[in-house]
Amino acid sequence: MQGLVRQADGVSRCWWAGNDPLYLRYHDEEWGRPVTNDSRLFEKICLEGFQAGLSWLTILRKRDAFRRAFVDFDIARVTRFGARDVNRLLGDAGIVRHRGKIESAINNARRAGTLIEEFGSLAAYVWQWEPEAKSRPRRITKAALMDLAVTPESKALSKDLKGRGWTFVGPTTIYAFMQAVGLVNDHIDGCVSRDAVDAARHRLTRPVTSAGKPAQRR
Repeated sequence: MQGLVRQADGVSRCWWAGNDPLYLRYHDEEWGRPVTNDSRLFEKICLEGFQAGLSWLTILRKRDAFRRAFVDFDIARVTRFGARDVNRLLGDAGIVRHRGKIESAINNARRAGTLIEEFGSLAAYVWQWEPEAKSRPRRITKAALMDLAVTPESKALSKDLKGRGWTFVGPTTIYAFMQAVGLVNDHIDGCVSRDAVDAARHRLTRPVTSAGKPAQRR
């Protein structure tokens, strides 16, 4: 199938995984696996913002440094970052030293804290935007994915986040986030990871609000 690449290990994967060992592990073990941990969700949305204009492999290579710099993306701790932390981060050669993106991550931590107060967790808020099965392509091919860079759900989530004060959360960035954290399974049909991700999504208990009910979109 177009978009599938058989690697040297004899395994068929999505074409974008390339042949870098770090990228291959990310494809096989992380991308598309459902994420419900708030720190990891916050990390993903921050790193998608930092990735703008860069390759994702560049971000992966810097991820450990990002985790150290942003105290493992602990939302409550990043919320308390101030001007001294911004200067510290601008001097950290291990991360992407872009003032706007750094300040965005700190702003978004504060906005995430407000969401947690409202919904009980960032996960409860995020997972309400999972697309309905009927809105998804019948088959996931490379051609289908080329048409999915932006979706109605990513546009709606982006708009809602922006309305709540988040930044660097355009609809393309948000769809990449949705793919990464398992709100959709965009591994190509025939990819070694597709069935495993489907199974993980099937087993997943969707997060609920602090009231014990599925979160409702505004």
